[in-house]
Amino acid sequence: MRKKPAKPGFGRKIGYARVSTEDQGTDPQSDELHAAGCDAVMNEYASGADRSRPVLTKLLNDIQPGETLVVVRLDRLARSVSHLLAVIEQLEDQGAHFRSLRDPIDTSTPQGMFSLQVLGAVAQLERALIAERTKAGLLAAHARGRVGGNPGLVSGDQETIRALRAARDANHLSEVLSGMDVWLPTVRQMRPKHTWGDIVCVLNYGQNGTWTVERLRRTVKRLVAEGILEANLLGRAERPVGDERLVRLVAGIKAAAPDRTLQQIAIQLEAMRERTPRGGTRWHPSSIRHLLDRAAKLGLIENAPVKAAREVWK
Repeated sequence: MRKKPAKPGFGRKIGYARVSTEDQGTDPQSDELHAAGCDAVMNEYASGADRSRPVLTKLLNDIQPGETLVVVRLDRLARSVSHLLAVIEQLEDQGAHFRSLRDPIDTSTPQGMFSLQVLGAVAQLERALIAERTKAGLLAAHARGRVGGNPGLVSGDQETIRALRAARDANHLSEVLSGMDVWLPTVRQMRPKHTWGDIVCVLNYGQNGTWTVERLRRTVKRLVAEGILEANLLGRAERPVGDERLVRLVAGIKAAAPDRTLQQIAIQLEAMRERTPRGGTRWHPSSIRHLLDRAAKLGLIENAPVKAAREVWK
């Protein structure tokens, strides 16, 4: 009797190895993952607290039903219990599994799922205990006649309210000015050719959603009013012709992170759910190279060579 062929991805193991810096090297993890039967290993160089993990993001987006994501230890994958549970939930939604070689977690087995449920229960208990302690502290303070907050603000004193608003406004302006070298070059590169939404997507990539459209627009408007920025940044976004929007978007990404490779830009566009010029969802370095060449001809970026991406599959 002929054996039915296995479904694509069924039983395949994909390893994920992470170290904080390239000086450390992922060879020990890679060797252990290959020894555990991983068909491929993806290497990432990022701090454990770093929310920007392009390699992990691409792995989670591309993993197929029946495949298993394997790590040496839990701390190589997640920065917290809540982050670990979110990653495993995403894998489960895609029909994939998770296994940690040195921890009793393998979501393809009943014992592994039990361990995962225990972790989830511990995280939920910790959140409940924090909320309970906070509530008990507020009730005890209230019983002793102590009311939280600024007394003048609670009583509605207008002078106090004006002073607090002025202080908050000054603090916000100081914070914005101190970080201008991070976000302003991207805004100047992309405005007013691009919508505020496109710019926010570029600025927020890997930054855990720091900006919103309204906050960015309000910030630029305030700095224009102060005479710090030029007024044309507030102009109406032009309607792009053909794939001109993609050319300017890639130019903006490159301006925001000059050291980003072609492959990293491709991963970012996929994470932003941007379609290719032909309407596809998978971006290739050659497409990015073509758009950057066009951007250079339009004078949007300097015509400098772009580094090739590091090969992460072994």
